[in-house]
Amino acid sequence: MKNRITDLNDHLFAQMERLAEEGLTGDKLEDEIKRSDSMVKVADQIVENARLGIQAATLVANHGDRFRKDLPMLSAQPSSAVKQIEGEKS
Repeated sequence: MKNRITDLNDHLFAQMERLAEEGLTGDKLEDEIKRSDSMVKVADQIVENARLGIQAATLVANHGDRFRKDLPMLSAQPSSAVKQIEGEKS
């Protein structure tokens, strides 16, 4: 498993495809529904975590490093969310 938002999208779309299989019935369908519910809960947390990292990075970008000490999610190394955004800019 990779750890990028695009990978998360791939996993969620793959799960949608599994749910759409016509031959899926009964217990197998119920298992996939439970799996989907679990995936959505985890995905929501991943997205929220990325959102907080982006908000923290934006705060530092807009107001300088004076807030960095209060933002433990911003280590000396840029977060993966920041790296992904910076990669999209170039």
